[in-house]
Amino acid sequence: MLTLAACCAPLKAQAFCGFYVGKADGTLVNHASQVAVVRHDNKTVISMMNDYQGPMTDFALVVPVPVVLEKGQVHVGDPQLFAQLEAYSTPRLVEYFDPDPCEIVRPMPLMAMASGVGAAAPAAPPMQDRALGVTVEAQYTVGEYDIVILSAKQSDGLETWLKQNGYKIPPRASAALAPYIKQDMKFFVAKVNLEEHRKTGLQYLRPIQFAFESPKFMLPIRLGMINANGPQDLIIYLLTRDGRVETTNYRTVKMPTGENIPEFVRDDFKGFYKSVFNEQVERNDMRAVFTEYAWNMGWCDPCATSPLTPDELRSLGVFWLDQQPPSRGQFMPAPYGGGAIPVMLTRLHVRYSADSFPEDLVFQETGDSENYQARYVMQHPWTGTENACPAAHSYFENLRARQMQEAQTLADLTGWSLDSVIKKAGLKGDQQPNPWWQKIWN
Repeated sequence: MLTLAACCAPLKAQAFCGFYVGKADGTLVNHASQVAVVRHDNKTVISMMNDYQGPMTDFALVVPVPVVLEKGQVHVGDPQLFAQLEAYSTPRLVEYFDPDPCEIVRPMPLMAMASGVGAAAPAAPPMQDRALGVTVEAQYTVGEYDIVILSAKQSDGLETWLKQNGYKIPPRASAALAPYIKQDMKFFVAKVNLEEHRKTGLQYLRPIQFAFESPKFMLPIRLGMINANGPQDLIIYLLTRDGRVETTNYRTVKMPTGENIPEFVRDDFKGFYKSVFNEQVERNDMRAVFTEYAWNMGWCDPCATSPLTPDELRSLGVFWLDQQPPSRGQFMPAPYGGGAIPVMLTRLHVRYSADSFPEDLVFQETGDSENYQARYVMQHPWTGTENACPAAHSYFENLRARQMQEAQTLADLTGWSLDSVIKKAGLKGDQQPNPWWQKIWN
C-alpha cells in the first residue's frame, strides 16, 4: 500500500510522510500535518492535511506512492473532516460529583468534555529526464494543486530533476529517497498553483486525497524526517471495517486510561496529557506506537463530539457504506440503530526519530473490536461540612485518602514530583499517609 501519511496532534506535532521542496528562499518545515487512512481488503484511501512553517510563495511536497495515480484517483478534500476526527477521538476528561453522604444516592456523570485535549506543471525535457533516470508518468491539475507523478532509477537523478525544475531540496534528500526507489515506488509531487489557490479565497491548503489498491498496509515515515527538527509526533486516524489497527513491526501500547486525577488538572488538561504522553514515550525508549482511541464510529460514551455521519465517512473514502446519512445528532437508521456501524476508528500516536524508528510503519487490522479511549476521571468532592451527619465524618476521612491517592496517581502518570503535586492540589501535610513501615512497630 502506500500510505502517505502525515500527522497531527493535540500536542504541538511535527510529522510528515513526504517532504517539502520549495522554489522560494527560507526553510519549509512540516508542523502539524494530519492523515486519515481508510482501509479494507487491498483498497486504501488516504486523506492528507498539510501544514507547514514557511512562505506560501511556491512550494511542493514529495510523497512516495505504490502506483501511478491517475487524475481520477486524486481529490481535494474538506479540512473540517479532520477537525471532526480530532475532536471525536481526542483524549478526554470526564467529571463527576460526589453525592451528599447524608443521602443515599448514586453518583451520576456531570459532563464529559475533551480538552485539548490552472495549467499542468511543466515537465523537464524528455531526453534530459531519461538521462537522469527519471520518467514523468503523469501530470495534471486537481483543485489548487499541480501534480506530477515521477518514477526514478536512482535517488541522485531524482534529486537532480527536482533541482533542475527549480525546487530547493532539503539536505539528505537523496539518501532518504533511495529506499523507496529500490522498492520501485513512484513519487507524487504536488505543487501549489498560486493562481488557483487565490481563487479559493482560503488562507490554508486543503487536504489531498488518494485512492489506490495495494497489498501493502504501511506508512512511509522515514522520508518525513528530512524536514524534521528533532523527534516528530505523528497521529494517524485509521478507519477499517471490523477491528482496531496496530503496527506489526513495532510494539503497540495502549495509553493509561480510567485513572482518577486531582481537580486542578482541569485548568490545563492539555498540558497534563502532554506530560502523560511524554512519560510513556520515555518509559518505552521512544520505540512504541500508542493507541489513544479505538471505537465503533456509530457511537461514543462519553462523547466529546458527535460521531461522523455516513456522508462524512464517505467523504473520507469509506466506500463500503450504502445507506443515506442522517442529519447530525440523529441516530443511525437500521441496521445502524443502537449506534453500531461497520466502521472502526483507531487513533495511533507515535513519537519517532531516525534512530528509534529505522523502519516505516507496517499495519494490520486485528479481530479486536472492543472499544477503548484514553479517558481520565475527575471526582469533585461534596461541598458540605463534616458535622452535617454521622456519615459525613466517614466520607471526609475517605476523601482525604482518595485525594492523596489521586496525587500519587498523577505523579506516576506524568513523572511530576509528588511533593509538587500535593502542593498544587492544596492538600495539607497531615493528609499525607504515614510511611508503611510505621505500622509494623507503632
